[in-house]
Amino acid sequence: MTNILLVEDDRVIIENLSAVLKAEGFQVRAEAGQKEALEALQKESFDLLLLDVSLQNGNGFTVCSAVKAESDTPVIFLTASGDEFSVVTGLDLGAEDYIRKPFRPRELISRIRSVLRRCGKTGAIVELGDLRVDTVRALVTKGGADCCLSALEYRLLLFFLNHRGMVLTRGQLLEEIWDAAGEFVNDNTLTVYIKRLREKIETDPQNPTIIRTVRGLGYKLE
Repeated sequence: MTNILLVEDDRVIIENLSAVLKAEGFQVRAEAGQKEALEALQKESFDLLLLDVSLQNGNGFTVCSAVKAESDTPVIFLTASGDEFSVVTGLDLGAEDYIRKPFRPRELISRIRSVLRRCGKTGAIVELGDLRVDTVRALVTKGGADCCLSALEYRLLLFFLNHRGMVLTRGQLLEEIWDAAGEFVNDNTLTVYIKRLREKIETDPQNPTIIRTVRGLGYKLE
């Protein structure tokens, strides 16, 4: 999956934005300071960086310069520093985009995907047999045919993919659907969504091999 490094010193933004990104199928690592971000870049490979300008023990401009000196990893500045000098500095350092806070989550996701496409970082493909999930373009196909998932079905599938091999309780899944729908979702609704999702992605929905039921515990994506 597409691996994003989020460098941000506001804990609330880290928690909320990480949840949004993970719901869209991205893998996220968050760091609050310049030093920690540079250390993370030495240890791990990332497909994209989301950088604030103001950081603990430093700033995002320094991180961007270090990244661009060593790789072609795309950088998006995500910051409240919207003055012309900051914008120009960020772009001159090689950043692909500069987004001002407060931002709209859906617009941010769209601009992230646009940058990934432009930079040739669209390899976020997950294959499960003949099921193919492109998490950058938000496309799901089975045997080459579009699965036509609803928004909530797609979010549910991404949640399983992000926790592949883990047993997810009905409580965890309910919370995920509730957050995505923005309204109360009960246990019966979850059962319906699981059934509909299986009907679209399983070869034999009555004997599922992708999303398995773990009796007494929940579900697991193999």
